[in-house]
Amino acid sequence: MEKTYDLIIIGSGPAGLSAAIYAQRAGLDTLVLEKEYISGGQVVNTAEVDNYPGMPGISGMDLGEAFGAHARKLGLEPQREKILSLENISGEIKTIRTKKHEYQAKTLILAFGAEHRKLDIPGEDDLSGLGVSYCATCDGAFYKDRTAVVVGGGNVAAEDAVFLSGLCERVYLVHRRDALRADQALQEKVFACENIEMVWDSVPLEILGQDEVTGLKIRNIKTNEERELTAEGVFIAVGIVPNTTLVKDQLKLDENGYICAGEEGVTSAPGVFAAGDIRTKALRQIVTAVSDGANAVASAQKYLWRKDNGND
Repeated sequence: MEKTYDLIIIGSGPAGLSAAIYAQRAGLDTLVLEKEYISGGQVVNTAEVDNYPGMPGISGMDLGEAFGAHARKLGLEPQREKILSLENISGEIKTIRTKKHEYQAKTLILAFGAEHRKLDIPGEDDLSGLGVSYCATCDGAFYKDRTAVVVGGGNVAAEDAVFLSGLCERVYLVHRRDALRADQALQEKVFACENIEMVWDSVPLEILGQDEVTGLKIRNIKTNEERELTAEGVFIAVGIVPNTTLVKDQLKLDENGYICAGEEGVTSAPGVFAAGDIRTKALRQIVTAVSDGANAVASAQKYLWRKDNGND
């Protein structure tokens, strides 16, 4: 007979690992599934985290490792498996199929986060890995003493530009508006870097190059003037899209594809909870993801208690 877990957590970013820690302390029979080799989610791609309480200036990789080490200390090591399907998630026993196994659980916490939004312009897919990147901390070193373009205007774009400015000879920061959306502290860092050149009111049209990136073609939305920026690297930081493909026909989603769930993580399916970047929320930060994980476990405990005591 297949084992049935009290709880299966899908994803091991800050939300998933926080949930794992709280679930283990609560005594729930728990399994964590993660498709990536490294736990920590998107945080591991951040050069420096300066807004997580008690750990100013810690690298994203170190913070992600600290989260993972805490979970491992409590006896939870994520299983590295890619999920193929989630079945019967509205039923009492939910089924998760991976390439290797089939798992069953009474409750699920979905914490499989989000991925980088693409520009969907010519050259982006063809030159991915050949000068097109979505992670400055991962690939920035390849462009030391060269020229790079960052596309975006939020916190990630600002962070990427500042990080690259310490490596590259020149960094263009292309934004479609005439002001950045990044936090004021990050904006000040950007404007303090002499080798960052702001390109305002501009949108990317095409990433140029054959075997490798040679530049970015842009258009000024106010003047309609087109120009080409010569660069060896193009770093895209225009937001995220939720990884909800597995549940898009099984859970209620909002118009942007995020799982509809409040602070308690309760979704439209009984016994299924959402945590982190995957759910509807006003602020997507590491600290709010960690909070989501804890809240989702508390909700799962309440659900299990009601089931065990006949209070459906």
